[in-house]
Amino acid sequence: MWEEFRSRFPIFETTTYLNTCSLGALSRTGREASEHFLDLWQRMGASAWYELWLGEIEVLRERVASLLGCGKHEVALFPNVSAGVAAVASALDYSERDRVAAAELDFPTVIYQWHARSRDGVEVDLAPCDGMGTPEGAWERTIGERTAVVATGHVFFTTGWAQDLEHIGTLCREAGALFMVDAYQSAGILPLPVKELGIDILLTGGLKWLLGGPGIAYMYVREGLHDRLDPRCTGWFAVKEPFVFDTSSRDLREDARRFEGGTPAPAAVYPARAGLDLVLQYGVEELGSRTLELVRYLAMRAGEEGMEVRMPEDPSRQSGIVILPDEDPRASVGELARQGFIVDARPTGVRISPYAYNTRQDIDLFVEKLAVIREKRG
Repeated sequence: MWEEFRSRFPIFETTTYLNTCSLGALSRTGREASEHFLDLWQRMGASAWYELWLGEIEVLRERVASLLGCGKHEVALFPNVSAGVAAVASALDYSERDRVAAAELDFPTVIYQWHARSRDGVEVDLAPCDGMGTPEGAWERTIGERTAVVATGHVFFTTGWAQDLEHIGTLCREAGALFMVDAYQSAGILPLPVKELGIDILLTGGLKWLLGGPGIAYMYVREGLHDRLDPRCTGWFAVKEPFVFDTSSRDLREDARRFEGGTPAPAAVYPARAGLDLVLQYGVEELGSRTLELVRYLAMRAGEEGMEVRMPEDPSRQSGIVILPDEDPRASVGELARQGFIVDARPTGVRISPYAYNTRQDIDLFVEKLAVIREKRG
């Protein structure tokens, strides 16, 4: 099964690729989808919009709904997560609840949006982290009666720590705060049943484990919020009849599409759908199980070589990320790339993110090469 999956990604013909949490490898079907888009553009020009591209956008929306276990009407599309967070942030009333809670280890783009709302009187409360994740009681001490929204990541990008979303969701409901999740580091390898987890808003995208490439992000907005939130960060695709071009009023759509902005990018939509089709075909549970198996094997092999390994010890907190602390991670990653090994550098060390298309041999070769690089460095 996994050999067949791997064969779909030509990068492995020339490269040992272990960097999916930065960018998923391009599949053959993803490339074909992009070329199909270009063929349509060349052959049909603008008529492709009405005959095909708008329909493809709706098919992608359906695929996202299948991934998250929600309705198609609860899915909005964006060029990136920042645009989605900005739309939500612009829709909230901060007159009574003027605080937003996030975690110290969250990815900056989520937190920056709320700092930018300081002119509206918004203050950001950061849940303390212990260097790996949020310790017990951290969220209880951070969420309060003035918290408008808890905006945090499912998995921390520098440690691979997976948060307990169900627990945080319960705290949000008890406090009357909205629960927003950045699932970019987890969607595709960890299940995200948004209804069961009590999530109000979730954002992710095609860039990483969903194998769809850059330029596309997905946002789930719980149905009960659609008529409560009126985004000031908006565009013509947010209204019910965008092609009527009526500027006398702004008649917002009644579903999650009211958060969308300007013209969507079908160039990103086509490979994004191809990536999601692959993920749904193989299944998140299976892809995640295979990925976690490789992550644990990587930790074992690195340990055997005497390398320090940073990843959560608790299996329920593990994800697709392993950090190997390094005195000069950028230099190590650069030298690895010159020798055909693609990983990434983060402030905490060399970040490795294997996926289901990797093998134990990939990991063995990587660990051996990194050991040689470090030995030469002295």
